[in-house]
Amino acid sequence: MEPLYQQTHKQVHEIQSHMGRLETADKQSVHLVENEIQASIDQIFSRLERLEILSSKEPPNKRQNAKLRVDQLKYDVQHLQTALRNFQHRRYAREQQERQREELLSRTFTTNGTQKKILDIANMLGLSNTVMRLIEKRAFQDKYFMIGGMLLTCAVMFLVVQYLT
Repeated sequence: MEPLYQQTHKQVHEIQSHMGRLETADKQSVHLVENEIQASIDQIFSRLERLEILSSKEPPNKRQNAKLRVDQLKYDVQHLQTALRNFQHRRYAREQQERQREELLSRTFTTNGTQKKILDIANMLGLSNTVMRLIEKRAFQDKYFMIGGMLLTCAVMFLVVQYLT
């Protein structure tokens, strides 16, 4: 039992050092490192099953100590498994945020396309043509009000600057 325990314990420490490599790995090799760590964890779990069987066959005076050591290893490996899952979850969330950001940046926002979509939705909802024409006319008028308001604001700002200086 002792050589198998020592090998498993050594492999747990190797995985802990590989977990540090995960943080510094580039995007291409991070999957390889994750797969390597997961394969090692799976191998350790199979070794732990064998160690549990062997610890139950130990003499009674050594059995409890052997079981405690195996349980400690099992706890350590479960902790590593959880840390790997957390890292994968953070990486997945980061990649999803990057994809969403790229998608938003690649979109083109045009008012004509938006207006057409609004009219299509209004048609689906069953609004009459006269109501839709009134909406279009109002949007046309609102544009002139906005431009007039901007010009008036600029004129007021110009007069305030002239008056104060």
